[in-house]
Amino acid sequence: MPHDTDPRLLRSFAAVAEELHFTRAAARLFVAQQALSRDVRRLERELGTELFVRTTRAVALTPDGARLVPYARRVLAAHDELRAAWSGAGHERPLLVDVSSPVGTGARVLAAARAHAPGAEFVARFISGLTGAAAEIVAGRLDVSFGRVAGLDPAVLAGLGHQPVRYERMAVLLDAGHRLARLPEVPVGALAGETLYVAAGNPATAEWTDLAGRLFAGRGIEAAAPFPEIAGEEEFVRVVRKRGWSVLASTDFIEVPGMVVRPLTAPVPLSPVSMVWRKGLTHSGVGVLRRVASDAAAAHGWLVRPPESWLPAPDMSLMVADAPDVGRLRRTSRDT
Repeated sequence: MPHDTDPRLLRSFAAVAEELHFTRAAARLFVAQQALSRDVRRLERELGTELFVRTTRAVALTPDGARLVPYARRVLAAHDELRAAWSGAGHERPLLVDVSSPVGTGARVLAAARAHAPGAEFVARFISGLTGAAAEIVAGRLDVSFGRVAGLDPAVLAGLGHQPVRYERMAVLLDAGHRLARLPEVPVGALAGETLYVAAGNPATAEWTDLAGRLFAGRGIEAAAPFPEIAGEEEFVRVVRKRGWSVLASTDFIEVPGMVVRPLTAPVPLSPVSMVWRKGLTHSGVGVLRRVASDAAAAHGWLVRPPESWLPAPDMSLMVADAPDVGRLRRTSRDT
């Protein structure tokens, strides 16, 4: 093998080897399929052998391709660790943490982590959805985010570590003069005939739009027509007020002048939030975030589902299967 083989070529090879499908592998790496195919062909030329048998119906590893897999994985793991740990002058680099907005679960966990480890540097990012943040994590431009993992492409999720943090209670943001604004809680059935903004048209928030669609199905609630991504709190307030939208939200939400947040009930719909990070990432800040998230979940009952709650089956499976041993992690947190 050439001494200067580009790790990108090995990453492309490894993705195809795991998926045995060029289209899925390209989606997993967020690259065009043609670019992925070029990388694989270039690696084959460098090695002087075919790595895959391609037909119109299937992709399979050749014997040389199968032999390369474990070596490629070890090289990529070492490369990821180097990229994650290197900072210059022997100091751990800042950890880039997406919290989506200044309020909510991610922001609360980040604030707790900064208080718990004042010597570490956690740099906040504000990406509007986990789908967009996951793409940045896979690309190495972001380290950690928070959101609904069941809404991610399985190929993307396979490259992420994730820990359940909270069941956020869903709510609706209404004009103060809306017919339902006088209620302390709004029954989901009362939204029949209403149209709510759910970020349709913003690819970065696809997991939220999907959750809304599951909640609305069969209940006579409509999603507002797709609209371009709304960047920033000030612009969100301007657009929502101008268009007169009601908004599907969580109970932790930014203040919008002239509007009120009302929790949903009957049933109580939940928005599952997990912390996610890139597999293979070695950074002490990830451990700090995981511990304080577990502490907060235990202290506030974040992972306790209220009676008569609603949650899609795929979300339930992931949240239950990946839930941490909160007691153990709390003890670990106190000991460090």
